Amino acid sequence: MIPLKDENPTKTIPIITITIILINILVFLYELRLGDQLEDKINQFAVIPYNLIHSNNPQVLLTLITSLFFHGGFMHVFGNMLYLWVFGNNIEDRLGSFRFIFFYLLCGVIATLGYIITASNLEIPVLGASGAISGVLGAYILLYPRARILVLIPFFYMWRIVKIKAFWFLLFWILLQFLYGTTSHVLLETTEKGGVAWFAHIFGFFTGMILVGIFLKNKDPKIIDYGDDNL
Repeated sequence: MIPLKDENPTKTIPIITITIILINILVFLYELRLGDQLEDKINQFAVIPYNLIHSNNPQVLLTLITSLFFHGGFMHVFGNMLYLWVFGNNIEDRLGSFRFIFFYLLCGVIATLGYIITASNLEIPVLGASGAISGVLGAYILLYPRARILVLIPFFYMWRIVKIKAFWFLLFWILLQFLYGTTSHVLLETTEKGGVAWFAHIFGFFTGMILVGIFLKNKDPKIIDYGDDNL
């Protein structure tokens, strides 16, 4: 299922969400221009779990941030930015732009560290905004479970556009992460191939659920929803 948009208007312009998307796009365009130097730059700015654990160089900690802005291909960056565009504006609107910056980055860092627990000896670069965006999804399912999401669904040789409550869409999404994560050999420390860091998504999602209450600018527990009362 591919989310296209949500029926959940915001009160403010999502400046930080737009800025993060633009930075990711500019970094990806930069990657495309690197040519033969791309691998060296990825090794420099992405997280390599083994190096993060065993290196004595404190600068390696910066890769926990820089890795969030590098991607492994067009579909990787496009998919991440699409999810961030659909769900990020409402979370920024609810948290406030300043808090949203720290919420986003902290979700990304914790998601990466969580993944490293499952692959501590991995010497392959880990990169992408997925962990941080998963945190945004975790916040969204708590704050706007009844918001309607316009979703593109493949149906044999046809595509259908349907509206789904955010709760069900995001519940299905996180269940898929568990399914793929527990069945994929990519997460094994003995792997020698790259792939999707499914457990970074899982750690990011639940980190977002936990942190959103801390970062809320308005401590009023009332949830802003759009739709009927039934999930």
